[in-house]
Amino acid sequence: MEHILNIDYKKIKLSNGLELILYKDNSLPIVSVNIWYKVGSANERKGKTGFAHLFEHMMFQGSENVPKEMHFRYIQEAGGTLNGSTSNDRTNYYETVPSNFLEMVLWLESDRMGFLLPSLNDDKLKNQKEVVMNERRQRYDNQPYGLAWELIFSNLFKENHPYHWPVIGWMDDISNFRLDDIKEFFKTYYSPSNASMVIAGDIDYDETESLVKKYFDEIPSSNTIPKIVKPEVNLTENIFIEHPDNVELSRIYLAWHSPKLYHQEDAALDILSTVLSGSKNSRLYKSLVFEKQIAQDVTAFQYSGNYDGVFVIVATAKPDVSLDELKKNIFIELINVYSNGITEHELTKAKNNYKSGYIFSLQDQAMMADYLNNYNCNLNEPNSFLYDLNRYNKLNTEDVRFNAEKYLSKNFVELRIIPKK
Repeated sequence: MEHILNIDYKKIKLSNGLELILYKDNSLPIVSVNIWYKVGSANERKGKTGFAHLFEHMMFQGSENVPKEMHFRYIQEAGGTLNGSTSNDRTNYYETVPSNFLEMVLWLESDRMGFLLPSLNDDKLKNQKEVVMNERRQRYDNQPYGLAWELIFSNLFKENHPYHWPVIGWMDDISNFRLDDIKEFFKTYYSPSNASMVIAGDIDYDETESLVKKYFDEIPSSNTIPKIVKPEVNLTENIFIEHPDNVELSRIYLAWHSPKLYHQEDAALDILSTVLSGSKNSRLYKSLVFEKQIAQDVTAFQYSGNYDGVFVIVATAKPDVSLDELKKNIFIELINVYSNGITEHELTKAKNNYKSGYIFSLQDQAMMADYLNNYNCNLNEPNSFLYDLNRYNKLNTEDVRFNAEKYLSKNFVELRIIPKK
């Protein structure tokens, strides 16, 4: 196990501040390129939300030397895959291609890092505003239960907290995007000094380093990145929200403040979530779905961000079952954990469940590249696989019980999504 998770790599910082992590695996003739820009919706502000997600779209709209839509075409015609994603804390772009196309990928990524601004115009912005607004309508506003996440976050975190608004942005802000604001956002955050690049796969270290310097070394970096000021979080009372929606079945969400990413206690809550809902024999599933048959489904999970975390329990009521009954039975199970803890068997099973999923995910080269970038950006050490896994291995039953009580006995946000009458 230690041999698998204790990897060799090479890390370089270019003269412009771009961090480069190289990981060699010559078992297959493919290579994955993964770039994290350390900018997400948390870097936005009130009235100017949705910029980070917009750039996930704009970065595929062509740059100075790459016409619109050609980034996709070049990669796909090479037999590769690509995509991007945005979160509260980062935006990433990634490609996996046959290794002989690595230089092409580096050219494409460098052109949009260094030469996107000349190609930005009002027509492209207008087009992508419409795309994003339509995405918001389809995935949030008109999707059953689609507003749950933003209703929880906007109530759990106050207006001055970087997690208050949704990653996609508020609709009014999206409709008011202006080209000057977009350009300023790009110049501020899409800087080599605010990026981390992982190249993993069938590579030669010296040759790959030379290629990266050829395409990226001369891209200038922007000024200092504005620091995020995070207020302390504390709910002084429970918050209750009822939201009528176009749904058939009522659903309850319970959400608590919890630890941030890579805090030792977020691992304990990950294990707790598995004990509560990770299998058909887990506590909440067995009680609510199987034995009492009052829930269609139930899930618990720990979301860990760079600045704060959220622990969430979600349960969908069966027809003619009240949400009050669901809530009562959820808390019976939670109080049982606070009072009596969990068993060694539950702990071992949850740890093994996490460990097997973790090891399995590392068999995918693109996922390995993303882990390396995650660890580099958040822990400043790409080879943090053993450290991360050991956060879970070291836990005992009292750790889980203690943190369940510490976080889930406090005030919470309760959201009920009910059928419209």
